[in-house]
Amino acid sequence: MNDFLYNPPTEPWLDTIYKDKDMIVFNKPAGILSVPGRDIERHDSMYSRLLTLHPDSHTVHRLDLATSGVIIFALRKDAERALKIQFQERETKKTYYARVFGHVKEEKGCIDFPLIKDTDNPPKHKVDLNAGKLCKTFYEVVSYGEQSTLVKLMPVTGRTHQLRLHMMAIGHPILGDDFYADPVALALSPRLLLHASKISIQHPYTKKTVCFKTDVPFITPVNGQ
Repeated sequence: MNDFLYNPPTEPWLDTIYKDKDMIVFNKPAGILSVPGRDIERHDSMYSRLLTLHPDSHTVHRLDLATSGVIIFALRKDAERALKIQFQERETKKTYYARVFGHVKEEKGCIDFPLIKDTDNPPKHKVDLNAGKLCKTFYEVVSYGEQSTLVKLMPVTGRTHQLRLHMMAIGHPILGDDFYADPVALALSPRLLLHASKISIQHPYTKKTVCFKTDVPFITPVNGQ
């Protein structure tokens, strides 16, 4: 990963799917950071782009660099507090889709391997049955490709790299995962095939449940896989 070149997509600059006085919701493409990195070369991000339009906006949650899909930012401080509490207290409902290597036999299930930082290989994390933090992911098989399975993932917790590690832990790494996939699964896609398709939250002002959705860009198997 030392030779990684950060080259975030610029078209569209910001793909807005919802906006009101309290928050703004984007469809984040793969390949861009949610927030600026430490180095100037990684300053470009969803949040830094948003700040040029709304200087008083705030982050609420994040998606990995390689993950695409729904991401929410607050446009007011009160909204930030209300939204962050929902994410921290696991009151939000999130649905992801991933295309993973091989055929997942069980049509649905729950993965609950505990995770911890891999201090020997930052920024990676790893399964640790003794010291890891508890986390849980429900999954359902959607369809099969020749060498892959499209799965619906519903995380209860939101640990770093949780979905990537949980799928790897049951023997089905996500295609294109340059952190955790084996060489064969990595080679089957030029990007990580993980997409945050839907998030349901309580609106910070109206208190009504609102749901934001985006289309999954890899419903069709990559290269027939």
